[in-house]
Formats: sequence, C-alpha cells, structure tokens
Amino acid sequence: MAEFRLPKNSRIQKGRHFPAPEGSKKVRTFRIYRWDPDSGENPRIDTYDLDLEQCGPMVLDAVIKIKNEIDPTLTFRRSCREGICGSCAFNIDGTNTLACTKAIEDVKGDVKIYPLPHMPVIKDLVPDLTHFYAQYASIKPWIRTQSPAPPDKERLQSREDRARVDGLYECILCACCSTSCPSYWWNGERYLGPAILLQAYRWLVDSRDEATGERLDELDDPFRLYRCHTIMNCAKTCPKGLNPAKAIAEIKKMMLARHSL
Repeated sequence: MAEFRLPKNSRIQKGRHFPAPEGSKKVRTFRIYRWDPDSGENPRIDTYDLDLEQCGPMVLDAVIKIKNEIDPTLTFRRSCREGICGSCAFNIDGTNTLACTKAIEDVKGDVKIYPLPHMPVIKDLVPDLTHFYAQYASIKPWIRTQSPAPPDKERLQSREDRARVDGLYECILCACCSTSCPSYWWNGERYLGPAILLQAYRWLVDSRDEATGERLDELDDPFRLYRCHTIMNCAKTCPKGLNPAKAIAEIKKMMLARHSL
C-alpha cells in the first residue's frame, strides 16, 4: 500500500462519478486521487468511466482525455509522452511508473492513479519535488575538473570509459525509484535516495571527472549514503530498467577501498 502525506486529520473520501456516454462498448473505470489545498476539503477519489474505443492506449492518454473532455479541474504534469522527460510519473495500480509508457491493457480491473507516494502533494497528481531536486543539486551533477580544457577539442573518452556510464546516464529523474524506497520514506530529509545516488555514481565513474575524492567525501555520511538497506524496490519500479541499488553498492565499494588505503 502506497503512503501519501495528507493534511492532518484528513481522510480520503469517495468523490464524484462520471459515467461513460450511452452506447459505449469498451468501458474502463479510472479512479483518480484528487486534492485541492485551496478548497479546505479532504482528499477524495473521483471515478471516471471511459470508452477505450475513443481513447489512446496509454494511461496518460486516458488522463489527458479526462482533463480535455470530462473534468478540466484535474491537475497533473506531462510533457514528452515518450518516456524521456519523467514528468508523468504517477503511482498506477500500486506501482510507481510513467503514465505515458504504461498501457491501459496491462492493468487488471479498475485503473487506480495516485501521486507518487510519500511526497507532499501540491494538487491532485502533482507532488512537490523541491527537496528531491535540491538533493540532486547537492551532488554537483556536472564534470568537475582542475586541469584546463583542451583548447582545440572536447575532453575525450575511450570506448571502454564511455561504456562505464551505460545504465546510469539514462536516468530521467522521474523519482519513481526514490518514492518507492522505504528508507527514503523514513529518512528522506538526510538520505539522498536511489535516484540521486545513481546520479552520483554516474559522475564518480566518468573518466573525465577529476573530483572523485571530493565526491566521496561529500557522500561519506551515516545518512546520505548508508541508509540503503538493499530492499530493491528501486530496481523493480524503474521505468527505464535501471538498477540504482547496484550503483549504491558500487559507491559503497569505492568508499571501502578508499578507507582501506
């Protein structure tokens, strides 16, 4: 069961029901979390019945159809519709994933859509990612060097060095993994979480970066790195098929080797 940070003393209530038009032949029910902080009301679950013969195949297609044709008050993020931007990360049918790459037919029964778990909710399906992005900024996610750049060419890598960032650079910072991690739920103020640590490892193994020692110093903390308990929710839920838990384990190995010197 996903956890959500709701207003104090609030309970999720049964909301409105929007039936499908008469004559609809292929009806699916979508149950969507709704909360408007300006209304003063408790969160609720609104129910929308859609004719899939008049809708695209992905969950995001259904959510856009609901907003455009049924309920313009529904609030959510979306952009690329191609699994690249990470904007439409929701909890769908109990799993964090991207609505644009989640097929409606892959969900059995009613399609239940919530915001990412255990994040403050701004409105409806929009979580507040301010802290998440601040943590990303804290690892300084860019090449850090002391030596001057070559005057007439880029900083080059061998094919082997370039291959070391495969499985890392593809992260789109959708936050699906971090918000599925119980350690991040419990210690999110200090633990960086799987998404940010995967990004940290991406720069640690980049052969062009010259700040490995400084980066490891910044991670050498009982909470920032070591709250990972290898629960593996992160690898299971990643919509890009990445393995943040492996990246975290590799950082720990680098840290151990450094302390052994």
